[in-house]
Amino acid sequence: MNRTSAPVDAPATGAWEGLVTTALLGTDRRTTPGTPPGTGPGPEAPVALLDAAAVETVRRRAGLRPARAAERPQPAPEDPRPPLPPAAARRLALLLADRSGTSGGGRRGTAPDLTELLPQWLAAANARGFAPPPQMLPALLDAARGRTDLRPAALEFAGPRALWLARLNPDWRFALRSTPGGGATLPLLDDDDSVRQLWQEGLFAERVALLSALRSREPAAARELLETTWATERAEDRLMFLDSLRTGLGPDDEPFLEQALSDRSRNVRATAAELLSALPGSALAARMAVRAEACVAIDHTQATAVTPATEAAGGTAASAATVATPTIAVEAPHECDPGMERDGVVAKAPAGRGERSWWFGQLVEAAPLGTWSRRLGGRTPPEIVALPVTDDWQSELHAAWCRAAVRQRDAEWSRALLGEPSAPEAGGPGAVSLAERAKLLGTLEAAEQAEWVAGFIATHGLSEAFQLLGVCAVPWAPPLGRAVVDALNIARDAGSYPWSFSGVMGLAERCLDPSEAGRLDALLAVPEEPENASPGAGGYWAEAFQRLVTTLRLRAAMIEELNTP
Repeated sequence: MNRTSAPVDAPATGAWEGLVTTALLGTDRRTTPGTPPGTGPGPEAPVALLDAAAVETVRRRAGLRPARAAERPQPAPEDPRPPLPPAAARRLALLLADRSGTSGGGRRGTAPDLTELLPQWLAAANARGFAPPPQMLPALLDAARGRTDLRPAALEFAGPRALWLARLNPDWRFALRSTPGGGATLPLLDDDDSVRQLWQEGLFAERVALLSALRSREPAAARELLETTWATERAEDRLMFLDSLRTGLGPDDEPFLEQALSDRSRNVRATAAELLSALPGSALAARMAVRAEACVAIDHTQATAVTPATEAAGGTAASAATVATPTIAVEAPHECDPGMERDGVVAKAPAGRGERSWWFGQLVEAAPLGTWSRRLGGRTPPEIVALPVTDDWQSELHAAWCRAAVRQRDAEWSRALLGEPSAPEAGGPGAVSLAERAKLLGTLEAAEQAEWVAGFIATHGLSEAFQLLGVCAVPWAPPLGRAVVDALNIARDAGSYPWSFSGVMGLAERCLDPSEAGRLDALLAVPEEPENASPGAGGYWAEAFQRLVTTLRLRAAMIEELNTP
C-alpha cells in the first residue's frame, strides 16, 4: 500500500491536533490550509487520514524522552508501641472485613452489628497503647475514609505509618487533613528559635498544630506567640487561632481577649466575647452582670389566694387569705446599644424571634451565675429556679440560665435547673427542654449523670430518654443499665414491637456493661403474648434480646483479647 507521511525531521507541533480536527469535521469538509498530507477531499481521504494518524502515533511514541526517575520514598517510620496480641489482631481483621449495616428498621435477626463495635474496639486499643499490624493499615484507612466518626480514633490507632501511606495514595489524603499539622513533625517546644520560625513560615495547618500543642503545655507562651502576628493574620485564621485559647483559658488571657472585642471580624468578636463570659471574674462578665441585673428583680406585690383548712370544730371553711408571693419580674432591654454589641450581643434577632427577648437571653447567658444569689435576696440556685416568673418569661429566663450553666460548667446550677428526675415536668414540656437537660447533664460527674437518667427512665420510660442516654459515660453504671433493661422488659410485656425502641436497643448493645449479659438470659425466651399484643411481637423481642446478649458477650471477649499479654 502506498503510504503518505511527512518527512521524519518535519516539526510535529500541531500535527496531532490537525489530524484530530480533520477526523471530527470529516475529510470532505477539511479543506483549509494546513491539512496534513494525504488527507484532502476524495474517496481515499479516510484511509489516508488513518494512515497519517498511525505514522504520527509512532512518531509521538518514538520521540518520547524518558522522564527522570522519581526518588524512592523514605522508609515508613517505626512505630514504638507494642503490637496487638494475636487474638486481638484477628478480631480487628473481622471487624474491618464486616460491611454489614442495619436498615434502620425491620427485623435485624440475632447477629451483632460489627460495624458499630469497631469504634469501641479502637477506643479500647488506644487506651492500652497498642500498634496495629502493618498489613491491616490499608483496610483501617479505607474504613476511616468511609466513616468520618471513625477517623479520630482510627488515625490515633494507625499511628505515624498511616500518614506515610496517606502521602502515597490520594484516596487517603483525608488523614493528612484530619491530623493537626498534616502529620508534620513539630519542633521541640523548648526550642524557641524553631518554634518561632515555624510560626512565621509554616503552613496554616502546621501553625494551628503548633499553637494547640504549645497552648496545652504553656498557655501563656502560646498566647504571646499569637500576639506577635495577630495584626497581620487573615480574619478566618484569627478565628481559628482564637478558638485554640479555649484550652487552658484563664484570667491572664483577659487583656488579649478584650482587645479582640474590637476586631474588625464579627465572628472573632463573638468568639472573644464568649471566652470572656466563661471567665466569671472578667470585666466583660461584670458588665454583662450589670445589664442583666437591670432586667431582673424580685416583685413582692404579686398576690396569691390561700384557702386554710376546714375548721375542725364547726366544720365550716375559713375565708381565703391573700398573701404576697415573691416573683421574678423581667423587663427586657429596649435597645441594643453599641456597648452591648461590642461585648458580643448580636443585635439582629433570628426570624420569628422577638428582639427584646433575644437581647435579654444573651445578657443573662453571659452574666456570671453568682450574680443571681446577690440580686435575688441571697437565695440558693434551687430556690431561685423555684420562683415563679411574671408575664411568661420563665422559659426564656431558664433557657438562658441553662446556657450559662453549661458555659460556666456550674454543677450546682445544673442540678437546680435539672430538678428531680421524678418530677412531672422533667418529662416535658417544661421550662427546661430535654435537649437543655442533656447539656446540663454534661456538667455533672458520670455517677451523678447515670443516677439522674436512671430515675428519669423509672418515672417517664424510654420514649424521651434517648438523647439523655447519649450523654452518659460508657459502660453505663449498674443502676442505669438496670433501669434501661427493666424499661425494655416492660415495653415487651406491653406487647408492642421492639422497632419503636431500636435506638435505645442499639445504645444498650454498645453501652451496657458486658457483665450484665448473664442477667439477661431470662429474657431470651419468647413470651406469652397478651390479648392486645401486636402479632409476632414476642418473637421479635426474643431476637432483639438475643442480639443484645450476644453483643455483650462479644464485647467482653474483645476486652479480654486486648488484655491478654
